[in-house]
Amino acid sequence: MGADEEAARPEPEDGSGGSDVPPARAGLDARDRAVLALEGRSWRTAGAKERAVREELGLSSARYYQLLNGLLDRPEALAHAPVLVNRLRRVREARRAAR
Repeated sequence: MGADEEAARPEPEDGSGGSDVPPARAGLDARDRAVLALEGRSWRTAGAKERAVREELGLSSARYYQLLNGLLDRPEALAHAPVLVNRLRRVREARRAAR
């Protein structure tokens, strides 16, 4: 396709700019990166992580784990933190297999 043909191609009506990646899945937002960063930290006491989730992210524990579980299935999260995401995927699969 030449430059003239490319310029003549109409813009998609959905506002995506013609990208094959939907806007909502284009990358990790700040909250997604913060969830992964918090999950990657080590915790000395049982309640420290839940307290950090509330104070730093403003999320309930249930919502935090919903977001985290969804992130584990996203290729953007794997690209951002491959060691963490692969470890968490293994843990999740082991729990599913134990049921």
